This record gives sequence, C-alpha cells and structure tokens, in this order.
Amino acid sequence: MATGKKPTPLSGFPELLPAQRAVEQQVLDTLRRVFELHGFGNVETRAVEPLDQLLRKGDTSKEVYLLRRLHEDSAEGHAGLGLHFDLTVPFARYVLEHAGHLEFPFRRHQIQKVWRGERPQDGRYREFTQADIDIVGRDELGVHHDVEVARVMLDALGRLDFLPPVRLQVNNRKLIQGFYAGLGAADLDEVMRLVDKLDKLAPEQVHGLLVSEAGLDARQADACLALATIRASDESFVDRVRALAAEHGVDHPLLDEGLEELAALVRGCASLAGERATIEADLSIARGLDYYTGTVFETRLLGHESLGSICSGGRYDALAADHRATYPGVGISLGVSRLLVPLLNAGALVADRSVPSAVLVALADEAARPAADALADRLRARDIACEVAPSPQRFGKQIRFAERRGIPYVWFTGDDGAHQVKDIRSGEQTDADPDVWTPPAPDLRPQVLATASSEETHP
Repeated sequence: MATGKKPTPLSGFPELLPAQRAVEQQVLDTLRRVFELHGFGNVETRAVEPLDQLLRKGDTSKEVYLLRRLHEDSAEGHAGLGLHFDLTVPFARYVLEHAGHLEFPFRRHQIQKVWRGERPQDGRYREFTQADIDIVGRDELGVHHDVEVARVMLDALGRLDFLPPVRLQVNNRKLIQGFYAGLGAADLDEVMRLVDKLDKLAPEQVHGLLVSEAGLDARQADACLALATIRASDESFVDRVRALAAEHGVDHPLLDEGLEELAALVRGCASLAGERATIEADLSIARGLDYYTGTVFETRLLGHESLGSICSGGRYDALAADHRATYPGVGISLGVSRLLVPLLNAGALVADRSVPSAVLVALADEAARPAADALADRLRARDIACEVAPSPQRFGKQIRFAERRGIPYVWFTGDDGAHQVKDIRSGEQTDADPDVWTPPAPDLRPQVLATASSEETHP
C-alpha cells in the first residue's frame, strides 16, 4: 500500500483518468474490430526479448530498458533481456519460432504496451501503446498486400470520427533509390537518410549536407530536393517524376518499378479517401530505418502536425529468415498513445461519462438492497450496464450522485412494485419494465466528444 507523502508522477509513463480511459478503450475497440473485419488474427508476444535480438534493429541501445533482479549476481549485472521497444522485433522472432504452425500469408494484428528509454515530451513516452498490422509471406509476398494494409488503416482511422482528420503519406524507396542511382549518387542510403531530415531541417541545410556528406554536386542535390517536393493525391505525380528524370537524364529500372508500385497504392486507396482520412504520395518520405525495401508510410494528424508521424511503416523483404525460408512482410503501426494522450491532456477529447453505467438503481432503504441488486441483474442480463446506489439517501441526492458520474438514467421501484425510469438530463420519468426497457443506443456506453480545441485550423 502507498503511504506517506503524495507520490510524484513519473515522466513519460502516462496514466489516464477513467473518462480518458473510456476514450482510449473506444479507439482500441474500433481498431480491433476493423482489423478483424479485414481478417487479421490477434497475437500477443511476451514483453521481453533477448538483447541480441533487440539490438539488431540499429542504434537502439540507448532506448532499451534492461530486465534485472534486485539482487542480480551475473557478471553483466542483468539477465540479458530487455523490454521490447516496438512490436516489429518481437513479431519477427514470433514468425520464426512459430512458422511451422502458421499459414502464409500470415495476417496479424497486435495491440500492446511497449517501452522506450527516450526523453519524454508531448507525444513521446517511455511506456506507450501501439497497434500494428502486418502481412507476412514465405519467400514471396505480392505487392497488392502493400495496398491492403494501407486500406485497412485508412478504414480504421476513418471510423474514428471524433479524431481530427489524418493524412496518410506514402512513398516507395525503390522510386527514390532508382532516381538517386540514375543521378549517379554513390551512397544511396546516405542520400535517403539526409533527405529524410527535411521535416526537421530547412531545404538549404539538407542541400548542404547532400554536398558535404553524401558527395553530391550542387546539380545532383538540386534534383534530389526537387524530387522531394513532389506531392499528389492522385497518380499525377508519375508524370512529374518522369519529367524531372528526363530533365536530369535519369533512367533506371528501379525508378520505373517504384513508380508503378506507388501509383498502384494511391489508385488502390482512392475509394477510401474522404474528409476523415486522405492519402497522398509524398516523395520526401524515406523512413530512417534501413530494413524498408519498397513502400513506406507516414501519417500526420491535421492541425497537430507537431506530433510528427502518428502511424508509420512499410515493406520489408526480409522481416526474418532462417535456413529454410525468408519471410517478407508489409506492415503499419499506429502510435495509440502518441495520438491520444496529447489530445486527452489538452481536453480536446473527453467521454460523456466517467463510468460505463447507463442506469443507477435507486435505493429507498437498506432493506431494499437485495431487490435492487436483483433488478440490476435483470438489466445486466440484457447488456445494460448499471449499478445500485451506494446508500439510501434522499432521492434528490441519489440523482445528483448519478449526475456527477454522468449516468443518464435513475431507476425507481415503488412500494407497489411498479417501476419507473428517469432521464435526469430531460427530467422525463416514465413507467418501465426491467425485462423490456432499453435506453437508446448512444446511452448504452460512454460516448466520445470532441471539443472545439481538437478542431484546430490546418492547411
């Protein structure tokens, strides 16, 4: 038990109040429902992985939380295990470990906590929830699956109608690598890494780095930046890229392949684009992780672009491999905490009540509690969440108790056994049969409300 002085909050480990948690739960329920509508089965992996697995993903050693006992006596001072910092690394291990029991292409969704030892700030936390979907093949995986995962996430985000609109930005690394190679760039990965800094540095700064660090001349750097400015919500980007390539004498088969794949992705997602969620080919997107091999995704919350990408991913042709097979995949990951916690803390999203109860069963006196409990059970049997008043105060106080908790209905039982239910918002009180009466669908569960502060202006 906690005793003594008031605890000090831990930075980077967000805890939500019940009404905020109701918002998060509705988001998670919607994501899970949409993922499963598209045939993605659920998995959950362990929270820890061996350090040699966690550190394979690049420069992540500063982010990994080690697992150790208080009285650890090993020479290393830890158990050789760390908490996973994303869901991709444990999923790759899961595929290898269970490949003999999986049907490929394997479609999975996974919603779990992850831990990352980075500096906490708005939208970035040390403990947070991610929601991932991936499709993994054995030795091969059709490009149409890239379109599919984008469509699934657009569908899911489009149904969260209380969130600000989102823009799914897509690119293809084959396209940009082919362009850079056709220009004569010697280090394609370095050029991609530097171009990926355009969301943090001014174009002239990136231009200077392309010359000083990637070895490009000024004209090559100009061409790379010109490619990165191309954006389109339809296939018109193809002609613009081809015109730029012709201007600079670029001709490369990888460029053609990337253009074809990206055009197919934009075309395949067009039917899901709308006011809530849009898709845009954005040729500045490269993604910093070197295991992406084709399609790459980033997603911005309109009006809240300072949060960075709230949903990202892409194609990786070697998610995992063993001596028998290679497992290519494509996936996309939604940072649930990055998306929601800043909006919740700002009051931009709120639930209309802090409890799931739709009904408070009033209590005339303590002797009536068994009957009130039995009545509540009859309502619960029909999936109506309810609770019995904690004490037999005056009915006015019981109504105010329900009002403070956001419970919309109070149920009364008279001395003659007759039942009435009161909508405390309108004041209307009517006769009711506990085996028949049902509140309107919006009152059955807490509803998420978006306040004016969530509707910031955006371009």
